[in-house]
Amino acid sequence: MTLDVTGLIYVALAFTLAPFMFGVINRVKAFFAGRKGRPLLQLYYDIFKLLQKGAVYSRTTSWIFKAAPVIILSAVAVSVLIVPYGGHGALLAFEGDLVLLAYLFGLARFFYILAALDTGSSFEGMGASREAQFSVLAEPAFFLALAALARLTKSVSLSGIYSYFSFGSWSVMWPVMTLAAAAILVIFFVENARVPVDDPNTHLELTMIHEVMVLDNSGPDLAFMLYGAALKFWVLGALFIGVVLPARSEMPWFDMLVFLLGMGALSVLVGVVESIVARLRLLRVPQLLTTALALAILAFMFQNS
Repeated sequence: MTLDVTGLIYVALAFTLAPFMFGVINRVKAFFAGRKGRPLLQLYYDIFKLLQKGAVYSRTTSWIFKAAPVIILSAVAVSVLIVPYGGHGALLAFEGDLVLLAYLFGLARFFYILAALDTGSSFEGMGASREAQFSVLAEPAFFLALAALARLTKSVSLSGIYSYFSFGSWSVMWPVMTLAAAAILVIFFVENARVPVDDPNTHLELTMIHEVMVLDNSGPDLAFMLYGAALKFWVLGALFIGVVLPARSEMPWFDMLVFLLGMGALSVLVGVVESIVARLRLLRVPQLLTTALALAILAFMFQNS
């Protein structure tokens, strides 16, 4: 058994650079607002500072609230290992790993909701209710988008699916790739609680979704939540970039560079969207998710040419 050095580098980059993407987003938003903005490494500072503090727990909470941050971070960390990056296979690649990816995200969401409900807070309960409602449409759309790519490539492994794509694939398979990429992009914004679905910088509990569910978390628990959110951003972004920029060449370093530039461009896109697009009303979010589901269904219906 040989050591997959390139795969290890990709995983190391994921665990290292994931929080940096949030710094890029904040800088882009600051540019549009005419401000200097926070440092690019601000999330690193926040996580490091929170790890040095102690956690405070309400007497209402149980062991579920204390275990949830560790379980959430662990689930997302495992997903980092099974997603291919830059045209290179994942470290943990096997048949059916795309199903495991969907279930890992489902597990993380389940404990997000449980932890929010465990606090007994009405505000966090509202956030948990909205998260559960939106996941009913988000999860089928995400799974169908991956199923469409699986049907196109005749593989049920993420590494097998993404190794099939190249820049030349767009000239032949552009209908399925376009529809699947569009669906994944919508799910990317929904799962990461970004505008137009949710505003990560809002302080209005009545309109918050993700942020309101972590109001009672503090210290290392909050650090785990923030780092887990950054890793999830990276994983879902990699799935989108793997379709849009499927760099596959004889030079692994070139493929890695294209992938990193794609991740940076995606972060800039998120910052631009959050700067020029208003947050949707909560009643409009299911319509956006229904659109993503329709795109995924159309992608699945197309036959492989």
